[in-house]
Amino acid sequence: MKTAILVDGGFYRRRAQKVFGDITAQQRAIELANYCKRHLYSHGENNELYRIFYYDCPPTSKRIYHPLLKKQIDFSKTELYSWMNQFLNELKKKRKFAIRLGKLAEEQAHYTIRPDIIKKLCNGTINFSNLTEEDFCIEIDQKGVDMKIGLDIASISYKKQVDQIILISGDSDFVSAAKLARREGIDFILDPLGAPIKPDLFEHIDGLRTCDKAFTTSPSAQSTNPALKKEN
Repeated sequence: MKTAILVDGGFYRRRAQKVFGDITAQQRAIELANYCKRHLYSHGENNELYRIFYYDCPPTSKRIYHPLLKKQIDFSKTELYSWMNQFLNELKKKRKFAIRLGKLAEEQAHYTIRPDIIKKLCNGTINFSNLTEEDFCIEIDQKGVDMKIGLDIASISYKKQVDQIILISGDSDFVSAAKLARREGIDFILDPLGAPIKPDLFEHIDGLRTCDKAFTTSPSAQSTNPALKKEN
């Protein structure tokens, strides 16, 4: 069976950081490549890899105002900017990887208070005077990434380039693409990395699979997700 693996990069990086912690860009690239290849041999299968498609956005180099610090933050000089560029470069060097890059909506980028901190402010656990720099996060949306994933699923399916598509994502926006792939006879597997998925997406996949128990057994994993029972 020939298999294409599609990776929602932003989703993978967030989950991997939460479960495995911070590591170098080179180590994360190796970790991702090894994880994807585990899908080829899962459940006694011995599938042929068609290609690993990785979808993400290059980091922003924009200057963004921080409301607490009351100054502009130059993202081109941040550690995250350097890490992300190195990470993408490492993936480009790897065999069978195809990098699909969208764009960041930099015009709407802004700092906001983290959701858990907002809850503490609302219930009176902390006051605004207690806020620190770590209580803020950057809000910046991706543009074109979901579209590229959907188009590749459709193209691969219509051209009969593979027998199986494995999508590493937790987004329910791919319901239409998953339905299309299945209508074309493609075995469509979803890997949400242990995160819960919406019922409308669960209904339109052929199997649910996560290849590392750390994603489903770590304190940050949503192990109560009933959809995990549809492993195939």
